[in-house]
Amino acid sequence: MPLDDPRTRVFVAERPWGQFEQFVHNERVTVKIITVLPGRRLSLQRHENRGELWIVLDHAMRVEVGDQEWDAMPGEQVWVPDHTLHRLSNTLSTPCRVMEVAFGPFDEADIERLEDDYARADPEA
Repeated sequence: MPLDDPRTRVFVAERPWGQFEQFVHNERVTVKIITVLPGRRLSLQRHENRGELWIVLDHAMRVEVGDQEWDAMPGEQVWVPDHTLHRLSNTLSTPCRVMEVAFGPFDEADIERLEDDYARADPEA
């Protein structure tokens, strides 16, 4: 059963100092900050048991999700449903960061790599 896009459930609260966006509340998730070095990219991969919400932090990041590819801008939210091919690439000359919120059971062994620049077979590498 595909996971629902969490961007439709974001709670926004206004405060005197600005606002906050709450992406997750009492759900099973894993949160990572991914840093991609200049000219590098992650493997083209998919996951069976989790969907991922990417939030671009610093600079534009090249994203591939399914059959779409574009430069996601800082602050942009990208939903990667489970079973969907995806990849992050850094085409800039400075490191780029993305916050990843993975929804569902998290296991690095749940990576099916279709292309990998680093010839890795082990999902934890």
